[in-house]
Amino acid sequence: MTLLIKEVTKRFEGHTAVDRLSLEIPEKQMFGFLGGNGAGKTTTFRMILGLLDITEGEISWNGESINYDKSHLIGYLPEERGLYPKLTVKNQLIYLGKLRGMKKQDVVEELEYWLERFNVPEYMNKQVDELSKGNQQKIQFITAVIHKPKLLILDEPFSGLDPINVEMLKEAVIDLKEQGTSIVFSSHRMEHVEELCEHLCILHKGTPVVQGSLKDIKQTFGKKNLVIHGDLSFDFLEKFPGVLRYKKLAQGCELQIAQEEISQEIFQALQGQGFIRKFDLEEPSLNDIFIEKVGASYE
Repeated sequence: MTLLIKEVTKRFEGHTAVDRLSLEIPEKQMFGFLGGNGAGKTTTFRMILGLLDITEGEISWNGESINYDKSHLIGYLPEERGLYPKLTVKNQLIYLGKLRGMKKQDVVEELEYWLERFNVPEYMNKQVDELSKGNQQKIQFITAVIHKPKLLILDEPFSGLDPINVEMLKEAVIDLKEQGTSIVFSSHRMEHVEELCEHLCILHKGTPVVQGSLKDIKQTFGKKNLVIHGDLSFDFLEKFPGVLRYKKLAQGCELQIAQEEISQEIFQALQGQGFIRKFDLEEPSLNDIFIEKVGASYE
């Protein structure tokens, strides 16, 4: 069930939020959208789900448009959370599960499984407004997956979570993918997309500036990172031929070099200068690629 986005544009009163976006999102894989505020990620998700009309272009899933008849096959975690604060977790999930065509007993069994997995079984009969924001996030995630969707769309799923709960949610997302769910998610955190996704798209002001497989994107970028630790001054490397960027570190330096062959020349230049503890040639990070393509850094 491939998700196909073809020449899609969305305009709001003269403002173009998404501009001629074309993507093919493979079945049973994890696809990441990167971009800052206003990049067009959430707008794209809402058009995929049919919550926003498309100005131009078309979106299809398995050759058909997505409508209410397919809602039992799709899960959606919106960036703006929408739980009912005065309902208990159990009653809320029963209500939402029934909207997806589930039976009450099936909802309860799935809910028990997920609450155990997230180490919060005692929340079954608590009201949502009694929970911390992080635990509300867990419940919101459960609402998106309790009906075992074939397509799962997650808009900033790790926002507001502490590192332990981020890892817990990552593991859940990876398991769902391995069970056959196609997953599309957005994040402004490069490391999350880099760790989880085989394919990605970087959006900037509604326009894709980078898209494809993560492996191919890194290979075609060409530039490499070189990390060196040692007991000597590396300042002379700032002007070394082929060094594009020099960053001083407490234990040494980090360089961006034009091509990996430059690392051999640097290695030779360091011989006899002092003790080298680390000399590590690395692939460019998504953060490096994002900065070059979009012109903005993110923490």
